[in-house]
Amino acid sequence: MDALARAIARPEPVDGLAERSPLAGLRRRSLGFVDVLAQSVSAVSPAGAAFTTPLLVSSIAGGASVGAIAVALVLVWLTAGTINEFARRMAAAGSLYTYVARGLGSGVGVVAGVALGIGYAFIAMFAFAGAGYYLTVLVDRLAPGAVDPVLLGACAVVGLGAVAAILLARGIRISARATLVVEAVSVGLIVALIVVLIAASAAELPAVAVEVVGGESPVGFAVAAALAISAFVGFESSTALGVEAKRPLATIPRVLRVTVLLSGVLYLGAALAQSLGFAAIGGGIADSASPANDLAVAFGLPWVGIALDVAIGTSLFACGIASTTALVRVVFSMGREGLLPAALGTTHPRRGTPVAALAVVLPVIVAVPALLVLAVDGVWSAMTILIIVATGGYLLAYVLACVAAPVFLHRIGELTWRSGLRAGVAAIALTAVAVVYLVVEAGGARAIGVWTFLAVLAAGVALIAARTRARPWLRHAIGVYDSPVADDVLGGIPAIEAEPGARG
Repeated sequence: MDALARAIARPEPVDGLAERSPLAGLRRRSLGFVDVLAQSVSAVSPAGAAFTTPLLVSSIAGGASVGAIAVALVLVWLTAGTINEFARRMAAAGSLYTYVARGLGSGVGVVAGVALGIGYAFIAMFAFAGAGYYLTVLVDRLAPGAVDPVLLGACAVVGLGAVAAILLARGIRISARATLVVEAVSVGLIVALIVVLIAASAAELPAVAVEVVGGESPVGFAVAAALAISAFVGFESSTALGVEAKRPLATIPRVLRVTVLLSGVLYLGAALAQSLGFAAIGGGIADSASPANDLAVAFGLPWVGIALDVAIGTSLFACGIASTTALVRVVFSMGREGLLPAALGTTHPRRGTPVAALAVVLPVIVAVPALLVLAVDGVWSAMTILIIVATGGYLLAYVLACVAAPVFLHRIGELTWRSGLRAGVAAIALTAVAVVYLVVEAGGARAIGVWTFLAVLAAGVALIAARTRARPWLRHAIGVYDSPVADDVLGGIPAIEAEPGARG
């Protein structure tokens, strides 16, 4: 028997390990790289964002939308690198909420948790509304005037929410793989259309390049960059699967880098293709209700446009599922820690899914966009409000994570000049973009989105603060993450836990 065989057969005892993880109940180490990648890719929804984001950005930046997306890609890449400083060192279900709490303390962690919850919740609302929007576009093209688009959009949100509930309750693996297949097919169609449009409109490239370089005013460009960042939000959602991922400290950082890079390349290609395509046909992307469909028809490919409407709508539905998945795990973490009712920190005994948290958050995610569609009398109008709220939440969470990273690294003695510089640049740039974005939007037609974000943020922080004041010990419970247990280690011996009520 060699030394390795002896070590396995008669391992040295390792004392003091916990018998159960602080986040026990979730299916630990059950998701492979593909499943975790599916979570981040679906939350970003590259197929849906590839055509909805340039449409939103061009309404602010005009021809400079390609430049705004390029700047957003750089900022998000820096942010992803900073978040990875945490992801390489701890596996958590609370995502950035847990990271910020570990870096800046429980008080700031609560603010980050509420902001991240707003981001996940409202991007899920945006995604379900977007899926309904593309359904109404498809129905109107196939049967013009047959159905009221507002009523159809609201009903579609409710129906999609019901389907999402079934998929999410059955387990993360099923929903993740289903959404990844959807994204792969959708992205394939989009890449094919991008190649066709760029090849057919190459003569317009010099004129488009002049617009990109000329750009908008600095303020307008900053607002456009913030909207472009909204195309990437959710890239970090795989960090919420830290407990469930296999080899999370290696898998999740890889997933974040891959998701940001692939999404950024796709967005740049889609924005360039749309700019070239509309320049060639003499129109403007901001005047189009469905850029992909209109360009496909203009270039003699109407069937591609219809297929893309289906693909983009389905991609947005996948985004709604993935964003809800991440939100449910943040709520689960807060319930497990005691910041929210303890029932929200429980899981299904067989499937390992946080069904209680899901039962609370999903009805809200479905009801708000459905009612908003009816209130503003249009799905697209509702989407423009929801994306502002979501972007505000994400930007605040990202800024806090970038500030927390160097503090955390310094505390554990692993801060380097490179990691500190990256975090500092990302934090300053994101803060500037966020402030300009919110100030400008607060004075515009979509000001309700800004005030909704601020109101929900203030209400959420106040409610949790009141709970921690009534239960001071909760301040020390915030920031729970997964840790090795006795069964994970050869020779692991569980620590002896004190009996309830015993004093040391």
